[in-house]
Amino acid sequence: MILYDTKYLQLKSTPSKSGNEWIYAHRPNAKDVVVILPLINHEKVLFLKEERPPLQTEGIAKYCLGFPAGLVGDERKGESIEDAIKAELLEEAGLEADKIKIMTRKMASSAGCVSETITVAIAYISKYEIKSQPVSDGGVIVDRILVDKSDIYKWLQKEEKNGVALTASSLAALYFLSEEEK
Repeated sequence: MILYDTKYLQLKSTPSKSGNEWIYAHRPNAKDVVVILPLINHEKVLFLKEERPPLQTEGIAKYCLGFPAGLVGDERKGESIEDAIKAELLEEAGLEADKIKIMTRKMASSAGCVSETITVAIAYISKYEIKSQPVSDGGVIVDRILVDKSDIYKWLQKEEKNGVALTASSLAALYFLSEEEK
């Protein structure tokens, strides 16, 4: 049952096994979410520094680190996951990949709270060359930061000490990168 309905988000209710009401969020305008880890010349990873209102409003973090990401089919009807990966990489990072490898599909971001799933991909890019001016995504993206692969862990620790959050999907993407690069 739909409890609250907007173009971009619904609050729904369904009975749980115990018979209690289970309330969760659902995106009616998209069929999936893609998260793309841009790997430049197998040496550097491109992070996005973002301002996310829910984290700011609740006093959790002023900034959040993530990767290019977006909804599948929200703006481009009939869009495939592969097309969304290419489009979001170009839109948010200004980059085109030489090769894209999907690492996992149907990763639940918070299965008890939202119905959305995430497809995680690595975009292999031989040369850091901006092909199209990246967007700020309505002011959300405030910076793009290239980090040497070997420095990522220490850099993330420093950022966390400075009060910056890291998205769970980015952490998953970094895990798949570490397994892929072994």
